[in-house]
Amino acid sequence: MFKKRSQNHHDTDAAEREAKVRLLRESIGPLSGRSFKFCTDACLRRYLEARNWNTSKAQKMLEETLKWRAEYKPEEIRWHQVEHEGETGKAYKANFCDRQGRVVLILRPGKQNTNSHEGNIRHLVYRMENAILNLPEGQGQMTWLIDFSGWSLNNNIPIKTAREITNILQNHYPERLAIAILYNPPKFFEAFWKVVKIFVDQKTHQKLRFIYPNSKDSQEIMMSLFDKENLPKEFGGKATLEYDHEESSRLMAQDDVKTAMFWGLDSDEANGKHKSPAPPAT
Repeated sequence: MFKKRSQNHHDTDAAEREAKVRLLRESIGPLSGRSFKFCTDACLRRYLEARNWNTSKAQKMLEETLKWRAEYKPEEIRWHQVEHEGETGKAYKANFCDRQGRVVLILRPGKQNTNSHEGNIRHLVYRMENAILNLPEGQGQMTWLIDFSGWSLNNNIPIKTAREITNILQNHYPERLAIAILYNPPKFFEAFWKVVKIFVDQKTHQKLRFIYPNSKDSQEIMMSLFDKENLPKEFGGKATLEYDHEESSRLMAQDDVKTAMFWGLDSDEANGKHKSPAPPAT
């Protein structure tokens, strides 16, 4: 009896949520072109999830994203436009997945190589779009591995840039992050974190894990998330962490063709000849 009632309750919840997906689609009205391509049912569910299934709040959030995408044109950013930002391997897609098959993005703030506000933002947006393009079928989220080796307050991105990146990730890529591993942050990271965490919403905050190599609890978390054979030594695994810029550039150029095909871009747009504007000043 109890199991049957529980199943009925689950079915009711699922039916209610699908009804809200339909309501959200009706609320945003008819779409065309890239906006239509972007707003899949899975996309609408992510926006509803991000706003605790409040349809009006999800609608506002989604409409703001559609406006941002129309102006910023993240799908038009091409590797050759941001390649200089990626030369040191400060952010790239790993060649392994986590235990749930999710794409892993490796971030290495200690490899920061420019102070460009727009450049850093465009590079990370490009990496996000590329990671999403490479998500396995049925998988909507990714995992972040943040390696703090070599990081200091001297080579950190400006607070203004960190704030803008946080806003873009939270507001325009909702529910794309499964979990973010902040691996072995130094003591002085606390000062930077006290400022940045003001901009981090509660849902994102709950996905952050501060991991320390000498902590047994931390080691258990890492082993629950990753296969030790695939995990780089820098994160407590056995593999070697290498960033081959030439090979990465070759793969990104191939993915740029896939991106153009996915969005149905013409030849000029596919080659990145339409320059995306800088994000609005904060």
